[in-house]
Amino acid sequence: MQLVVGLDSGCRNYEQLWVTTSLRGMVTGTLRVEVLTEGVHSGDASGVVPSSFRILRQLIERIDDAETGMVKHAAFHAQIPVERAEQAKRAAAVLGQEIWKKFPFVTGMQPMTIDLADLVLNRTWRPMLAVTGADGLPPPANAGNVLRPKTALVLSLRLPPTVKAESAARQLQAILETDPPYGAHVKFEYGQAATGWHAPATATWLDAALETTSIKNFGKSVMWMGEGGTIPFMAMLGAKFPRAQFLITGVLGPHSNAHGPNEFLHIDYAKRLTACVADVLAAHAAK
Repeated sequence: MQLVVGLDSGCRNYEQLWVTTSLRGMVTGTLRVEVLTEGVHSGDASGVVPSSFRILRQLIERIDDAETGMVKHAAFHAQIPVERAEQAKRAAAVLGQEIWKKFPFVTGMQPMTIDLADLVLNRTWRPMLAVTGADGLPPPANAGNVLRPKTALVLSLRLPPTVKAESAARQLQAILETDPPYGAHVKFEYGQAATGWHAPATATWLDAALETTSIKNFGKSVMWMGEGGTIPFMAMLGAKFPRAQFLITGVLGPHSNAHGPNEFLHIDYAKRLTACVADVLAAHAAK
């Protein structure tokens, strides 16, 4: 196998060809904390029984700095290649504040940093933790004066492209479960552990073909950038074909809202991208 083409990725604007250089990995799982066998009156128990939610806050703080949002442990970080850092700067210069303004922020909300290149690297090469679900918390209308017996949170930890997900999952479990506060029952059960992907060095012929076709079909140079999401089979293909060249791209651009009820496709971009892929295939055949 000499060339792998993947069309399941995205673009940052609809004005030029975008090639994906990396994908983050991920570990997801459920963190449970149990402090009582049943709920009790909060007026009677608070100050005596530690809150399961407070213990969860302590455990998450072991991973995620609440002030900065940055993941602490070196096990979840990787060295950012110089080339990728430079590509992040170029992408930031092209995209400007659209890097963060494309998201539906509430009025007055700001991104994690004003450094645009750092925002690119945050979503492509740095680990980030999100809480994506919860159990044991009644809706506000049903909440009473009860100190609840247990709480569970679903965690999603995005990993740098070169960090092995299975190893990270075991590390995450150990960090969260070791020495539980107050002797609470703490359990982290990880479900999905998917390693990311990092493209090999681009061959001269592919680099030239991509630049030529981007100028031909868009009138602008090709752009290179990592993606923050995970395409699990890319790690498999990278391991299966270590000597192949990779062209990973796609149509998931601004406002595309992938997997959402109002998913959007920019048809003109899709046509131009199809032409670019055809040009690259022709260049590979000619080579």
